[in-house]
Amino acid sequence: MASVVDMSLSSYKIGFVKILRALRVLRPLRMIAHNPELKMIINALLDSMGSIMNVLIVIAVVYLIFAIIGVNLFAGRFFYCS
Repeated sequence: MASVVDMSLSSYKIGFVKILRALRVLRPLRMIAHNPELKMIINALLDSMGSIMNVLIVIAVVYLIFAIIGVNLFAGRFFYCS
């Protein structure tokens, strides 16, 4: 219903039309609520976010270590163009 109202009022410059566009984002949430398998998958993803963040922190530290080593190894070698 929100899409129909939004399309019919798209030519007018009315402020609340943007709110109707934002309501379209909620459509996939309705599908998740009605599909139990999809709901289980979304819950599993949300539960694993803490573990994923821990892995991302470890990867960031490893990248930082290799960046520091690279800066020390190549210090001043790429300073000029030939």
